[in-house]
Amino acid sequence: MGSNGYHAVYFYTNYYPMNLAEKSQAVSILFDQLEEESKQFASESGLGCVSGCGACCANPEVSASPLEFLPLAFDFYNKGLSETILSFLDSEEESKSCIVYRAHSSDGKNGYCTNYAYRGLICRLFAASARKNKYGAKDLIICKILKTEKEQKFTVASERINSDLQVPMASKFYQMIEEIDSSLAQHYPINTAIRLALESVLRFKFYQEEELLPIA
Repeated sequence: MGSNGYHAVYFYTNYYPMNLAEKSQAVSILFDQLEEESKQFASESGLGCVSGCGACCANPEVSASPLEFLPLAFDFYNKGLSETILSFLDSEEESKSCIVYRAHSSDGKNGYCTNYAYRGLICRLFAASARKNKYGAKDLIICKILKTEKEQKFTVASERINSDLQVPMASKFYQMIEEIDSSLAQHYPINTAIRLALESVLRFKFYQEEELLPIA
């Protein structure tokens, strides 16, 4: 998709007001572009999350926006799971790990995502993007586990992203998602973000159905 993804999102956000479903579609277009760029980076750098590792997913302090989880919320709604997931989130402590993550180890750091196709922006950027440091150089957004287990590849990639290796820039994608809806792009603890996304979808669907009811 490349730059076409950016142009599609720009069209959505700048030429007519979007309803919630269209905002979700714009987010999905953005994710498609990021997927293309991150796959290319992973292929050239050899970097990527260690299979079965869920150390980041188990971290309750990870923050995210409701907007990036709209596709997940619509998926839950379409599967008839919205109310169940929302009730579970309301009953859980804020300190719990991401609702979509399933741990396979006692410390919670090994496991898998139960809805990988609809994971959020933060999940897609980690270990597959970079940010500028205070000196203007690019730094990989990556964890200590990868730095240790793939030390040589990390070292080479860290040098190459400042010369000849293309890497997705996190700031670009955060800017693009904010252009879709700045209020929904505000950050919260990850489960709060998912809950707010679900509540938004349920409200949208309720009023959508109300508009379809015949006038008595």
